[in-house]
Amino acid sequence: MGIYLNPNNKCFLEAISSEIYVDKTGMITYTNKCLNTNDKFICVSRPRRFGKSMTINMLSAYYSNGCNSKEMFTGYKISKNISYHEHINKYNVIFLNMKQFLYEAGIEKMTDYLEQVVIEELHDEYKELLKSNDIKLSVVLRKIYAKTDKPFVFLIDEWDCIMREKPEADELQKQYLDFLQNLLKDQAYVALAYITGILPVKKYGTHSALNMFREFSMTNPMQLEEYVGFTKTEVLELCQKFNMDFNEISQWYDGYSFIKFTHIYNPKAVVESLLSGHCSNYWTSTETYEALKIYIDMNYDGLRESVISLLGKEHIEINTKTFRNDMKTFQTKDDVLTLLIHLGYLAYDEKTHEVFIPNKEIAEEFESAMTVSGWQDLMKVLKASDILIEDTLTCKADNVANALDRAHTEVSSVLTYNDENSMSCAINLAYYSAKKYYLMLRELPTGRGFADIVFLPYKKVDKPALVIELKYDKNAYTAIQQIKEKHYTQALENYSGKILLVGISYDKKTKKHSCIIEEHVK
Repeated sequence: MGIYLNPNNKCFLEAISSEIYVDKTGMITYTNKCLNTNDKFICVSRPRRFGKSMTINMLSAYYSNGCNSKEMFTGYKISKNISYHEHINKYNVIFLNMKQFLYEAGIEKMTDYLEQVVIEELHDEYKELLKSNDIKLSVVLRKIYAKTDKPFVFLIDEWDCIMREKPEADELQKQYLDFLQNLLKDQAYVALAYITGILPVKKYGTHSALNMFREFSMTNPMQLEEYVGFTKTEVLELCQKFNMDFNEISQWYDGYSFIKFTHIYNPKAVVESLLSGHCSNYWTSTETYEALKIYIDMNYDGLRESVISLLGKEHIEINTKTFRNDMKTFQTKDDVLTLLIHLGYLAYDEKTHEVFIPNKEIAEEFESAMTVSGWQDLMKVLKASDILIEDTLTCKADNVANALDRAHTEVSSVLTYNDENSMSCAINLAYYSAKKYYLMLRELPTGRGFADIVFLPYKKVDKPALVIELKYDKNAYTAIQQIKEKHYTQALENYSGKILLVGISYDKKTKKHSCIIEEHVK
């Protein structure tokens, strides 16, 4: 066993020995299918805190012939698969953490240093097959394979660190990509190449040095959806085990949605909340809001309006195809929003091509970034929402209407009313702090239509539910009547508490809101 050649399985042992370990070994079933095929090049990109390093340590422990990991995997999902015994500990593994090489040698000498230290280990293991003057890693690996007929599994962590840490170093980035291409592409000694980072493979015009890789990203994770984070079933089981409120966990950490698995949770945050016994914002333990601030402050047409709409719980349609997979080449606001998907600040619906803020934890990151930035008008609206909620609960309809007028004035320079959808976004912003007490449901099916907005109080919160109907260029009475006539409150038939009906309208001529609030009579 070495540092780079066939490292030990200690890291994976620590993972499965932890108080919380969720079995993700089923992913090895997929990588086993890809071994020694045209599909053997796999690039997996995930945000920080989504288990990339744990996965790569799992693969190393499974494939490396420098380990004896059979007992370690016994009882886990992969041990029940037909391919399990065929591949466990049968390969030479080359394990490379690119960030380590970048920090130790610098970007100019990074690949030379990498080749030197890996070749040294290979010489120690295969000295009878190699010459001392072999200085190219690809040459050394070809010689070993020619004599042993034993291919290598390459596991490369933080593969994109140069693009993230040195975004302006275009020529050195290209040299690095060419190095990886020479090391991996069309080489008979490669049984599997699994690289992982935050960004998909860097694009340079029509040329991509690593175009042999199949990419599994936050915009399209394909067969690996359930391995992006924790699934709903996994989180339910954990909440039962640790006696935590599943609905609260969901509000904080759910929201990443894919084709088959529509509820994917941030795994690091879920673990932290279960171990600590309460939900909070754990994102800041590995990332600061300044990183988000840089991007939402960029001066691209429509970006500011999109961010405000996202904060108002809107879904925004974007084009992710123009993103160049780096952290500096932006041509449109869609490129910026696509980067935020890969960083985990936004979720993406592949079916509708829409982005949205996934959960409460990420919403707080947006708030923090805006607080120290040029979003003062919006922050006034958010800070005033506590008073608006209180006025709503005490049925002070005139105060509510006046507060909505002020909120609309604050954001009207960016977000204009054109219809009920844009009005709904502004109303959501005005009621922003309601998330402390309520689960907000939009377009809630009622059997005879859809209620615009429903605020359902969390368990142990002593506040009434709110059913809100919005009318653009009509009147508040019409809104209240629609709630009653279409029996929107039937959607809350399992809720036994008090319900307030709230009708809100906006007159586009006077640019004023009106409001009627009534208690629902059961």
